[in-house]
Amino acid sequence: MKDSADLLAVYLNDHLAGAAGGVELLRRAAQAARGQAASRQLHDLADEVAEDRASLMEIMRELDIRPRRSRLVLGRLGERAGRLKTNGHLLSRSPLSDLLELEAMRLGVEGKACCWRTLRELAGTDSRLDPRLLDRLLRRAEAQIARLERLRAQAAVATFRVAEPKAG
Repeated sequence: MKDSADLLAVYLNDHLAGAAGGVELLRRAAQAARGQAASRQLHDLADEVAEDRASLMEIMRELDIRPRRSRLVLGRLGERAGRLKTNGHLLSRSPLSDLLELEAMRLGVEGKACCWRTLRELAGTDSRLDPRLLDRLLRRAEAQIARLERLRAQAAVATFRVAEPKAG
């Protein structure tokens, strides 16, 4: 049976892998939205998630937890496998692609917020964890969730907008 330090290492490495996949997904979505208002927001979010990933790596160093390269590779492969979805288009982007990717991004950031909350709880008993840093990271994740929700709602309306019947 693994001890709590081993379990924390697995937990944080899983979040690190998710962050790597999340950055790739955000960058790809920003590229796909090129020329649209959402593109700049997605680029900014990708940069923030990359910064959050670096913060997680620093926290792991403080906790003497090494990143497991195999987990990082799996995270990237998972993001790429997510591209193979049944969205009605085999070789091109579907109108559903934006919506489904925004939902996946939001779920990923929700998971990241849970990680920050978990570490914040542990900060009460582990002096290596900085509660102020974790509070800032959690606030940023909550702001990211709000931004992704606005983009997701806009994509839902654009995807499922019903044309008004012609008068007459």
